[in-house]
Amino acid sequence: MSKKKEKPIAVSVIKRLPVYYRFLTTLHSKGVERISSSELAEKLGVTASQIRQDLSQFGNFGQRGYGYRVANLKEAIAKILGLDNQMDMVLAGAGNLGKAIINYPNFKRRGFYIKGIFDVNPELIGQEVAGLLVQDISLLADFLTNNRIDIGIITTPPESAVDVADIFVRGGIRGIWNFAPVNLNYSGKVLVENVHISESLLTLSYMIDEKFGSKS
Repeated sequence: MSKKKEKPIAVSVIKRLPVYYRFLTTLHSKGVERISSSELAEKLGVTASQIRQDLSQFGNFGQRGYGYRVANLKEAIAKILGLDNQMDMVLAGAGNLGKAIINYPNFKRRGFYIKGIFDVNPELIGQEVAGLLVQDISLLADFLTNNRIDIGIITTPPESAVDVADIFVRGGIRGIWNFAPVNLNYSGKVLVENVHISESLLTLSYMIDEKFGSKS
């Protein structure tokens, strides 16, 4: 099943695909063979028409009156998300957040492999994390020259993030996954996903206050 290329896919649709994939993976592990769009919608908190509309951006899936074959739809979404290709990554910033990301087990299961870890802290350099030695950040540029890396992960303090990102861009990295509390934008050079954990927490705080009111 080939991806449609006639028009750009909305970011909101792309962000829902991993949710579908994760749920289908769970269903598949439980031996569920098929599911309807209505059943999917009920479990995921969206409408059936939204699911059908999202999937129609990429091709024709499922049959009227039958629903979707879980294994087939899971495999199709995996291909859409590029999970059938190995993605090699490096991480800059071997602190607590960086180590948590490095040790996350599902990356390898989904084809994402961390090939190098870098930091500026002499106390961290030389430590072993998940079988890899933390290297001095001064070696990052040469490492990128000698290795074909797809994604650079940034978990540094904000004052270092731009410098690291610049090294990533010059080193030919295609995507940056940025956890530093600063927005990075390299339009036309590299794709950037800015992840602001504190903003997500503040959003949750607002929603709690709206739904349940203040504790006082």
